[in-house]
Parts: sequence; structure tokens; C-alpha cells
Amino acid sequence: MKRFNVIAFTHHTIGVEEIGKFHLEDDQIQSKMEHLKSQLNLDELMYVSTCNRVEFIFVSTSELNDSFITHFLNEFNEDWDQKHLSLLVENCKLWNGINAVNHLIEVASSLDSMVIGEREIITQMKDAFDLSRKLKLSGDTIRIVMRQVVQTAKKVYSETNIATKPVSVVSLAYHELKTRDLSADARILFVGAGVTNTNMGRFLLKHGFTNFTVFNRSLERAELLANLVKGKALTLDEMPNFTEGFDLLVCCTAAKNSVITPSIYKALLAGETDNKIVIDLAVPADLSKEVKNDFEVDHISVEHLKTISESNIKERKKELIKVRQIIYEAVEEFKQIFKMRQVEIKMREIPERVKEIKKKAIEEVFSKELDALDDDSREVVDKILDYMEKKYVSVPMIMAKNMIAKNEIEHNED
Repeated sequence: MKRFNVIAFTHHTIGVEEIGKFHLEDDQIQSKMEHLKSQLNLDELMYVSTCNRVEFIFVSTSELNDSFITHFLNEFNEDWDQKHLSLLVENCKLWNGINAVNHLIEVASSLDSMVIGEREIITQMKDAFDLSRKLKLSGDTIRIVMRQVVQTAKKVYSETNIATKPVSVVSLAYHELKTRDLSADARILFVGAGVTNTNMGRFLLKHGFTNFTVFNRSLERAELLANLVKGKALTLDEMPNFTEGFDLLVCCTAAKNSVITPSIYKALLAGETDNKIVIDLAVPADLSKEVKNDFEVDHISVEHLKTISESNIKERKKELIKVRQIIYEAVEEFKQIFKMRQVEIKMREIPERVKEIKKKAIEEVFSKELDALDDDSREVVDKILDYMEKKYVSVPMIMAKNMIAKNEIEHNED
């Protein structure tokens, strides 16, 4: 495992903006990774890129030192100057051998994520591996590592409660909304078309809601979200003239002052007087205090959601002891898997050598004797030789497995 390495840059060390500079479009990945493999003489390579981390997983005989990392980064982006390269080298994280395996399992299990228990990372890592295999960038070592990584992460999510309680504001908002028993054809207004409302739109669309109108300062941005949810796009300036009413208002803008004032809210009501649901995910709030005082509003605030989120995060963290035990056992198991795989690789030539010996015995050493046999006797000899061939192939493998298991038992007893 000494040749197995990970170089990582995460939100813990360089920030999300710097991580974005490592992002590659899908049509760039193959050429860039092949270039890295060639220039750094890497046997295998896998590239993982998310919004808060980038990881280079590779197999190499080179020593993992500052000189190697600088060369690696310079080949990744030749436009980075020495000052930037030095900053990256200083802030990267390195893992080697079994520690690298442990790190990848922790990553896939979300222990190193911005939010513990978020499942998306396991899909991102699996997709990255599938791509590296498709592009013939990875090989046998990364294959067996990633198989253990994915299997262990699945076990973490299925056998612990680390991901059972939602913690993201958007998912919590939807869980709160579910308790309101809103009909699928409810009239839904979005005010703001940024990342948060876009994610909320995906949630609502996924769960069958169909009637959307999007207001945003920029019409172009409003159209992006409207196209996603198959709704209508309007600018913020058009809110005072809106006449269709609503059942749910979801607001999240970057405005410094309240966007939903009493006059705007009254216009959006279009003469309706019944209680309306308002989810305000903005900081500072988009919904003015006067609206809450003057109208019947079922208000779901971001402060309320954050309180639930913090409580759920504490509950998730209680599961860390169970999670780390699962990871420890998986790493110990992998040590044996890797040892056995090395034995299998070294013994690959045994079947071919046995076939060669058998062929020489039949065609040269005992050819005259075999020719003298009748058909029945020859058939028996062939069966014996086939039987012996299979046993000669399997016995050394079984003995090797038993030897590794015995050594492991003796090691644990010591």
C-alpha cells in the first residue's frame, strides 16, 4: 500500500473559492488526467471534485514530498505562479497507504463534509471512480480501495443514524411544509432565484408540486429557475401588479432590507384573506415584521429551521462512535483484502505454468505411452490430468490464504 496516495484540498484548508479553481468540465477531465499520468509517471489516477473539496487519488512509486506536489500542481495548471503554488502546497492534505484508505472511507461516510451525514458525497465519489475506470485512468489498486470505500460508507448510512435527521435548511423547510398538508396544485411563489430557492424548487418539483411563479431582480435568472420547475418567470418590479394570488410564498434574496413589505404582500394576496404559508430562508429576513403583525401568516423562518438543524447535528454527532468503529473494522478488513490480492496477482502465472507442464507431458514426455493406450484408458488419463491441473491451481492459493490468516492470528495474540 506504500504506493497508494491521496492529495486533497478541502474547505477546511483553502476555502471554497480556491477549490473552485480545481474544477474541470466533463470534456476536460480525460485530457488533463492523462497529461498528469504521463508527466508524473503515475500508474493509476482518480479525480474527485465537489463544491467543497478536490482529491487526487493515485498510485505512484515517487516520494510524496513538496517537490512532487509542486510538480503535480504545475502540470495541473501551468498558469499558477510560484507564489500560488507554494500557498497550495502549504495547505494541501496528504495521505499514504492504509491511512489514505481510512481517509477516503471517512470522506465517503461524510465525516469530513461541511455537514455530517450528508449522503451526496458517496454518490460523488462513486461517480468519480466510474469515470476514472471508464477513461482507463484507474487500475486494480484503486478498484479494490473504492469497492471497500463504497461498501463501508453504505454500511455507515444503513447501520447508524448519522444521516436520519435532516440538517440542511432547505430539507428542513420541506419537512416543515409537509406537516401543512398542501395540495399538489397549490400556487407557489418564489421570490429570489438563487441556489437556496433553486434547491427548494427541486424538492417541491420532486414531490409532485406543479404550479410555480418565480420573481427575481434579474429576469434571466428567474427564467432559469422557472424553466427548472416548469413555471412562469417575472421580475421583482412586477410583484405589485400580480393578480393570481398564492398558497405558499418562498423567499430568499440577497437584499439588505425587507423585500416583502405590507404593500407588496397585500398585492400578492390579490384580494384573498385566508391564512398563507411563508417560508423565509433569507438572512436578513425578506419578510418584514409588519407583514407578520398585519396579516394571517403561517411563518416558517430561517431562525426556526436553524434551531432544528443544530439539534439534529448534535444527534448525528452522537453516532460518531458507532461510525468510527465500523470504519476501523473496514480498514482492518481491507488490510487482509489487499494482502490476499497481492498473492492472487503473484500467482496469476501458476495456471499457465501448469497448462504448459501438462501440454509438454502429453505431447513430448509421455506421447508414445499415451498413443499406445486404448480410447477408454486415454479418457481416464485425461480426466486424471484435468483433475490434477485444477488442484495444482487451487491448492497454492488456499495455502497462501491460510498462511495469511494464521499470521494475522499470531500477530493479534502478540
